[in-house]
Amino acid sequence: MENFVYPEMLKVTKYEVCGTLPDLFQFDDGTRVTCPAEWEARRAEIYKQAVELQYGTQPPAPEVFEYETLYVGGKGGMNTYRITAGTKEKQVSFIAKLFLPGWGVPTPTPLPPVIVDGDLAFKYAFDKEYLNTALDKGVAWMFFDRTELAEDIQFKGRGNGPLHKVYPAYTFGALGAWAWGYSRCVDLLEKLGLTNPDMIAFTGHSRGGKTAALAGVLDTRAAIVNPNDTCAGACSCYRLYVEGEYMGNNDPNRGIQFKKSEMLADLWRNFDFWMGPELGQYADHPEDLPFDAHSLKAMVAPRILFISEAAGDLWANPIGSWQTTMAASEVYKHLGVPENLYWYFRPGVHFHQPLDVEMLVNIILQRTIGAPADERFFHVGFQKPELLFDWRAPEI
Repeated sequence: MENFVYPEMLKVTKYEVCGTLPDLFQFDDGTRVTCPAEWEARRAEIYKQAVELQYGTQPPAPEVFEYETLYVGGKGGMNTYRITAGTKEKQVSFIAKLFLPGWGVPTPTPLPPVIVDGDLAFKYAFDKEYLNTALDKGVAWMFFDRTELAEDIQFKGRGNGPLHKVYPAYTFGALGAWAWGYSRCVDLLEKLGLTNPDMIAFTGHSRGGKTAALAGVLDTRAAIVNPNDTCAGACSCYRLYVEGEYMGNNDPNRGIQFKKSEMLADLWRNFDFWMGPELGQYADHPEDLPFDAHSLKAMVAPRILFISEAAGDLWANPIGSWQTTMAASEVYKHLGVPENLYWYFRPGVHFHQPLDVEMLVNIILQRTIGAPADERFFHVGFQKPELLFDWRAPEI
């Protein structure tokens, strides 16, 4: 099978650890989770750290939700809607586009599964190969432009965008505003009744991947959460710094190659407005953070989490992502659903490729029609290092 990674694909030249990953099962009072029934209480504590400290306090579900149909393309076409939501006093509006499988395309269930993606502003959102990787398998898309909810303009400052004006008392950054958009798209899908409400997947790339991860934690209606190449601020690892050289093949038209991993200081210096205002106090001391990326990943459990990365995407810290995924896997084991945690690395660098969509669709088809799992899951493009944690799931 093509597009397999191999352990020598990433040559590591520097590997610096500034701390071990905090125990996901240890309560704030020092006691430890003893059974799956206690996980929700521990998850609530992690929420204060991995969500509110990292991303700020999040905007609530709206008091007002309305939608307007602007265009109907039908099967094989693109339907366009305007969503209006917010408080009774003030609302925000944005466009969502629904791509449905065409006539004659068999769907896995009576209503097609659907992938929600906030990256409408990215060029691949209208790439036929990218879209058809899902549509040809009977899986729908819903895209929206997250920047209609909060601006994505470097160094302009925090709190710029329509949603911040609707909820000024909350401290969410741009990522929180964008994640709110995913949930409103699910509200719309529920109203429309054109897709399978039990098979909704969230995805996004880079900053959009950060958004998909946060949205998937906040909204349990997402059956599958698939952040792609998130870099620092979601799925990598704040406590691990890596430098290296990608030794695999690289299409120069499909992404950017970096030589080092992004750290919290890099993220905060360039894009502090994405995050919560309190995160900056840890910018130069990530070892003091009470959480790391494994905390966010674990909060998706027991639902399906699929972490997709590129072996040559040093900026996204593929080894750090693997480390935190391994730590989060302890929660999936404890809850009795280890099969709900997927991860894979593809050859190449920072991009959202049709292959990434293909792997997500494979998971959808596994769960809807019993399709076999793709053989490219669970292979690494580097030599596996020692784990950054020594704790394990409690024995039951």
